[in-house]
Amino acid sequence: MSEKKLDLASLQQQLGNEPQEKRSLPPVHLWKPEFSGDLDIQITRDGRWIHEGGEIKRPAMVKLFSTILWREGDRYFLVTPVEKVGIQVEDVPFFFTRLDVRQGPQGQELVFTSSTDDEVIASAEHPLRVETVPGTDDEPAPYLMVRYGMEGRLNRNVFYQLADLAEEHNGVFAVQSCGQWFVLE
Repeated sequence: MSEKKLDLASLQQQLGNEPQEKRSLPPVHLWKPEFSGDLDIQITRDGRWIHEGGEIKRPAMVKLFSTILWREGDRYFLVTPVEKVGIQVEDVPFFFTRLDVRQGPQGQELVFTSSTDDEVIASAEHPLRVETVPGTDDEPAPYLMVRYGMEGRLNRNVFYQLADLAEEHNGVFAVQSCGQWFVLE
């Protein structure tokens, strides 16, 4: 596949200049542009966005790009109404750095905030799962469904906070959110 030279300013202009806090997520699920090639963008395991070997340091730009992420099978893309470009993702595209616990209509809610300010509540729609990192001595790798089949990984501190909330449920350690139990083992 061809690798395309990315003009970050042009891509940002396609998406508009309105501050992201003032708008909802773009309707990427409705956009069906043709594949335009691959870009030299990588999302690292710890949530950093790398372009042509250097980290993208503008949080607003990273946040904006995170809103146009799309997944098809094992591939990830940045999608606009007129362009669909492939990017590389080491593990998953989102990285959760904060956990808050609050009370909601169905009881306790576990609210996770990503490094791109996505707020996701663990629920039936956004399940939490824990895998074991291959090649380790049972090191946990906790994931949370974000949107469009894309997950985020919880950083170690957030996972430890989650483990502190765990209780025994049906013989396993689990946490509850929105009336759902999520096993941490």
